[in-house]
Amino acid sequence: MLDTTIRTLIGLVVLLLLTRVLGKKQLSQLTVFTYITGIALGNMVSEMIMQKDVRIIDAMIAMNLWCVLIIVIEYVSLKNSKARVLMDGEPTIVIKNGQILEQSLKKQRLNIDDLTMQLRLNNVFSITDVEYAILEPNGALTVMKKFEQEAVTKVDMKIIPESIRIGLPAEVIVDGKIVEKNLTELGYTRQLLDKELRKQNINDIKVILFAELQQDRSLHIQKRI
Repeated sequence: MLDTTIRTLIGLVVLLLLTRVLGKKQLSQLTVFTYITGIALGNMVSEMIMQKDVRIIDAMIAMNLWCVLIIVIEYVSLKNSKARVLMDGEPTIVIKNGQILEQSLKKQRLNIDDLTMQLRLNNVFSITDVEYAILEPNGALTVMKKFEQEAVTKVDMKIIPESIRIGLPAEVIVDGKIVEKNLTELGYTRQLLDKELRKQNINDIKVILFAELQQDRSLHIQKRI
């Protein structure tokens, strides 16, 4: 009984410490990768507590080694966009201009009932009210309503928009690299991008941390520090 108590206390302390080391992402963003990480660490602790033939030192070595591997993988993902997509996945548009993208649903193995349930959780009760709906890597659905259906009652207040919204805001440069897929989706050419960068006195995209094409086709740019 004393041995089990000691193992439980050690397991709890080690698990808390490793969770803090791995960072807040493990708590806030439950992607496939973080899900696997949590299961693995929890299983290692339970094995150490319940299996008396497992030495405490061996279990702690295994958990610390796993934690180091996770940190290394996340560092690589931070520096490499392809690795980031491989580990965490990428957002998928499932509704565009009020139309369900059936192929996207099939690819994500998401049925209509699950989609409508997610819409209701976002206080949307009709697909026709949706401009875009994006399935995030953590399984959450992000919804952008049509202009006239937004929470702020611009129609009731007779507010005329200064510019017409075109498409969905999306990143076009991340970590100094052009997101070619988004350029194609937005119908924004590389020539237009280069022209806009020159207007802002930027000759090398590597100095850009993040660039987003707004709905009015303007370019929001944040440089590296």
